[in-house]
Amino acid sequence: MLRLVPPDLVEPVVQGLRGAIDVDPGPTVEQLAVLRAIATHLWGRPDLDPGAVVPAGPEATSAAVTGEAPRRGFHEMLFTLEACRHPLTAAQVARAEEYARALGADGPDLELFRTFVADGRERASADFARFLADSVAARHEPGLAAYPPDAPEAELAARVRAFAELPDDSLGRAYLAFYERHHLALPGEEATSFNHFFVAHDMTHVIAGIEPTAAGEIAVSAMQLGMDDNSVNAGALLASLVVHEAGIGSSPTFGSEAFVLADPVAADLLGRSLARGAQCTADFSLADHFALAALAIAEVRAEFGVPAPADPHDGHHHW
Repeated sequence: MLRLVPPDLVEPVVQGLRGAIDVDPGPTVEQLAVLRAIATHLWGRPDLDPGAVVPAGPEATSAAVTGEAPRRGFHEMLFTLEACRHPLTAAQVARAEEYARALGADGPDLELFRTFVADGRERASADFARFLADSVAARHEPGLAAYPPDAPEAELAARVRAFAELPDDSLGRAYLAFYERHHLALPGEEATSFNHFFVAHDMTHVIAGIEPTAAGEIAVSAMQLGMDDNSVNAGALLASLVVHEAGIGSSPTFGSEAFVLADPVAADLLGRSLARGAQCTADFSLADHFALAALAIAEVRAEFGVPAPADPHDGHHHW
């Protein structure tokens, strides 16, 4: 089970994260709720109340949290909490950078959030658009080109439509039902360079059983990070947070949103999705989904050890 940080480091990580959001008058209600959801569900420590723990500074956190993987996990949870501060302030950005320097962490979030507070939304959005292009290219369906044409692709659309010939309980049929349920054009039908990305991304939604609500978009990226803590999945979570929480950028299907995780249900969903990802036996987000399409979706979920959501009827799941 991948939990981003090992059990013996959870307490100093929570103390460090609490210290990293202890700026201005203190952490926001939303930041504390998100940190509580992560500690409770991902790390199994409901006893660690982020509002009550003693905050740890950058140097103390660096001394306590050692090892490349735990430090990377700390930084990923830190940019999650940083995105949850509204408005994002120079003090919060500077505080996060202090922790990043102390732990030797780096990432596109540092420059993006710094640009946002220093130069404004328009400049940060332009920077995010460049980051998103690279991030999306790394998440295209295996076997399809990383940089597809910005034009309709009849052959791809035909491959997807052919899923209609598969058994009713198959992954391919569930994938088509996802598009029908949300009135979405099939990949290849419209002129967009995101077509190859949509195949892998929406297959991930279907296998995870997570619907494309704003909270669901953050959740599916969190689940990916829980499955495999790599730069591609960390980039996916950052992109979702920038679009749906920080309100800095936009995606091909969503405009800019903010405060999504201020909803306690959405904050809890984030923590639970990280935990669900950690329980999977392998990362299915970049599997060969065309090769899996004929299998029963239950068989695919069993192959990757995908646990059922705690509440399949919460409006953010279809299981």
